[in-house]
Amino acid sequence: MKGIWLRLRDEFWAIPLLCALLALALGIVLGGIDRSLDTSRELPLFFGGGPEGARALLTAVITAMISFTGLVFSITIVVLQLTSSQFSPRVIRTFLRDRFIQLALGVFVATFVYGMVVLRSVHGTAGHQPEVPQLAITVAFMFVLASVVVFLFYIHHIAQSIRAATIITRIGDDTRELLEQRHPADADPAGALSRPAGTGHEVASVSLGVVCEVDDAVLRRLAEQHGCVVCVIPAMGAFVPAGAPLVRVFGDDPPRDGDLRSAVTLGDERSLDQDVGFGLRQLVDIAERALSPGINDPSTAVQVVDQLHDILRRLCTRPIVPRQHRADDGALAVDVPQPAFADYLDLAVDEIAHWGSDSDRVMRRLETMLEDLRSAARSEHRPVLMGKLQAIHRAGDER
Repeated sequence: MKGIWLRLRDEFWAIPLLCALLALALGIVLGGIDRSLDTSRELPLFFGGGPEGARALLTAVITAMISFTGLVFSITIVVLQLTSSQFSPRVIRTFLRDRFIQLALGVFVATFVYGMVVLRSVHGTAGHQPEVPQLAITVAFMFVLASVVVFLFYIHHIAQSIRAATIITRIGDDTRELLEQRHPADADPAGALSRPAGTGHEVASVSLGVVCEVDDAVLRRLAEQHGCVVCVIPAMGAFVPAGAPLVRVFGDDPPRDGDLRSAVTLGDERSLDQDVGFGLRQLVDIAERALSPGINDPSTAVQVVDQLHDILRRLCTRPIVPRQHRADDGALAVDVPQPAFADYLDLAVDEIAHWGSDSDRVMRRLETMLEDLRSAARSEHRPVLMGKLQAIHRAGDER
């Protein structure tokens, strides 16, 4: 059930479809209210035209909103193409999960659907058994006003969304939010427990995909119920071919393979659900694209390094605790592979240093970042920072 919710959350059509269904229900309900009340007497401030005027108004609303929806969809597609080509294809998912864009499209679709439903409730003519749902038509007019307001905010939102600073900051914020969940500052810096020796019971993946999420709570419950140790084999964000090892269980009574597989969610691409490295990957991709000869935009690369600086500073000032869970007796119950600080640092620095080696601004900014990180880092992180800083200095001397 949780996997279904995660997939729906990432689908661009989910909120527009929900808005359309709500509009359909609202049109039916208000139509029933209009039939049960004498709205011409009790609601004199509402729509007072005849059937012909009601049909003309609703037809205009329906025609305008379907064109409006097409325009918004076209603008969204152009923005996605521009973002993919100029920044990175991996940031498109950020736009597809943008709740305001989804809600804006949902309001326009809902107005169209609502107008269609209410139009069915208009019967007769001015001189022969007229039936005009005044309340429902008045709400349709309010839908149109709301759509105009949403459209104005949508244009502003889109214009701001395609700015490099906005995209970089949004990815940085998402990464920081996940970092606080996965690597809290008050984590207990306990040492890592060793995995059991031997081959154990190996559970293979039945499908291919990228590891997007591991449900630690489910794996721990299974491990405690069966008195075993559950070890996830691929790291977060790693690709798993069909039939490849997914989980290894050590114990005489392993859980069912299906239960273990259900705790590891595979997707088509990496996500920021549990993968801090994917946030760094997106930022580094933007910097690499900015440093390419075709774009040659070191200022954007420096903005990326600014975000990386803040993220790495948070990482180096706290312990990177192994993603392990203990049983009640203190023994290892669940082990999930997790990158060390050195892995995060290599990902954030190496490629930018390589492609930005010809840019003095970029290299100076990397040196400044590493100097600050070295002074602020915990003692266990300083050696790797010192080694990285020396490598940057050697690269600068060779320029």
